[in-house]
Amino acid sequence: MTLKNILLAFQFLTIIPIKTTGEVSDKDIADSSIFFPLVGVFQGLLLSALSFISLRFFSEGITAAFIIFIYLLTNGGFHLDGLSDTFDALSVKSTGNREKDIDKRLAVMKDSTVGPIGVAAICLMILMKYLLIREILVSSPGIGKYLLIFLMPVFSKWAVIPAAYHGKNVRTDGLGRIFLENLNIRHLLLSTAFMLVACLAAFFIYQRPALFAPPSVSFGFFVFLLYEMLVIYLFCLFFITVLKGRFGGLTGDNLGAVHEISELVFLIAALLWR
Repeated sequence: MTLKNILLAFQFLTIIPIKTTGEVSDKDIADSSIFFPLVGVFQGLLLSALSFISLRFFSEGITAAFIIFIYLLTNGGFHLDGLSDTFDALSVKSTGNREKDIDKRLAVMKDSTVGPIGVAAICLMILMKYLLIREILVSSPGIGKYLLIFLMPVFSKWAVIPAAYHGKNVRTDGLGRIFLENLNIRHLLLSTAFMLVACLAAFFIYQRPALFAPPSVSFGFFVFLLYEMLVIYLFCLFFITVLKGRFGGLTGDNLGAVHEISELVFLIAALLWR
């Protein structure tokens, strides 16, 4: 694990103009997944700071819109594209010939044209995120709202790893193939450990603004993290089972869909936790 892996993680998941030097192997790309939660940490800090400032001047609704706009801007719409392609392909009706149906769905997913189902999926995703984020900003007390906004991209970036680990590759090209074929239990465990450490560190910072104040571990917050991890992990297992049934496996577009839907899962689970 090197600085190159960290830079590759930012290069794959954001539009931040980061370049790596030297040759990049499939192993380098696969190892970058360990640092996907770090990209989420960066985006989470940006979004929580934005929400803190925005709420001083604007309503919760406008702040939620700002959060979604900046988040999409830093992601470059990359994951939404995967979501739309996935749902366009899922909408292809079965003919009874499994192999022929799978080939047709994969062809639809690879087509750069966005169909009506894909457009609807994007619109509904943005609308649901807006409503859920606004609800969190309105109903979460104190710093809790900022902490949840911070955690949202951290968990969604992490969700890609268990999906890729349990998934089966169905394409011979694309970056998704590299993750689907090369991720192992080491990547899953290290990325999970990294995410937990980052989340607990964020909790200490949010709860203890005084630099030298002795932090006290909140058992309730740790249980909340485990609860969210379990919910998102089970979602990943369910969703990739559906995708395997429809496509015979997963593609990079499907991993983008996992990223997007896992954010909805996180936000809904957070609201149900109260």
